[in-house]
Amino acid sequence: MRSPAFITLILFFIGVAAFLIVRSFSVSHSAISPSPGAQTREVVVQESVPFTPTQPTIDKIFSNDHEWIATLSAGRIRTLVATGDVIPARSVNYKTISYGNFNWPWERTADVIRSADVTLINLESPLIENCPVTNEGMIFCGDKRHIEGLRFAGVDGANMGNNHAGNYGNEGVEETVELLNEEEIAAVGIQNPVYKDVEGLRFAFLGYNDIGRQTGVSHIEDGAFTQEISASSKQADVVVVSVHWGVEYTHEPTDRQRDVAHAMIDAGADIVIGNHPHWIQPVELYKNGVIMYAHGNFIFDQMWSKETREGVVVRYTFYDDMLIDIEFFPVVIEDYGQPRWAEGEERLKTLRELETFGSLHVFAQILV
Repeated sequence: MRSPAFITLILFFIGVAAFLIVRSFSVSHSAISPSPGAQTREVVVQESVPFTPTQPTIDKIFSNDHEWIATLSAGRIRTLVATGDVIPARSVNYKTISYGNFNWPWERTADVIRSADVTLINLESPLIENCPVTNEGMIFCGDKRHIEGLRFAGVDGANMGNNHAGNYGNEGVEETVELLNEEEIAAVGIQNPVYKDVEGLRFAFLGYNDIGRQTGVSHIEDGAFTQEISASSKQADVVVVSVHWGVEYTHEPTDRQRDVAHAMIDAGADIVIGNHPHWIQPVELYKNGVIMYAHGNFIFDQMWSKETREGVVVRYTFYDDMLIDIEFFPVVIEDYGQPRWAEGEERLKTLRELETFGSLHVFAQILV
């Protein structure tokens, strides 16, 4: 027969054990399904965990997993979106005027374009008053009302360092620059660099043409590009260089493209954005920089082939001042000038091809 004191002691220990078990369950349960107050504290704990930014790798870029960016502190994230060739001229100009809608070329892609903190395009024709409306020819201009489409899409910078920006002479370049300035869109590739502050992150934008001579724009062969890039890297957190180069209708960059791109990164560029081939060319990670040799077409009227109807928009994500992610958005051009996002298998096919181009590019470099 147990004494009352012994039984009381046993009951005391059982009570203490029960209390500890219930308390432990309560704590663990609130970590799973917290109250609003507990949830706020949990978020603070998560944000206080140090995130060590690392540069993207090719495998990471093509992993198709970019949702992890949403887990980071939004206040430390900045995004840059860059497109392929935009030519609001010839059939694009004709179609847009026929529809009476200067937002038309942008309507199916503006969601991603305008979502970025900074958007950069390659504007491959001047925007002028009384531009002739035509479906043919190689002298390009666009109606100045195309500025409405740039505004609609949230464009922040337009590279004019290309082989058609000067098609209507210095007057056409000056008229376009004035139009862009009125909308607070940076005219890149005229006088380098152009700076833009994005909530504390300072970008430097430079642009150069390497295809023949065009009046009023900056050229690679003028030889000042490495000095200009180097100087801008001391004044900015991120240096972005647009280049018009290469051979049309090819997937493989030339030795000239490689040499120029590497010299730009060596001089201090963080991102080199290439255009002109009208086909997609590979991405290369070189030292601490990124080179996208060609984005392909974006707003263009070259409907005669699969390759000229394709392109990629690229989103570059920065954590503070470090590039941590690159995401490709394949597009397909329809109706002589309106891109749409590629979907399903056509999207995956473009991404697989782009990854293959990169592998072939690396192999070609090994052989050199």
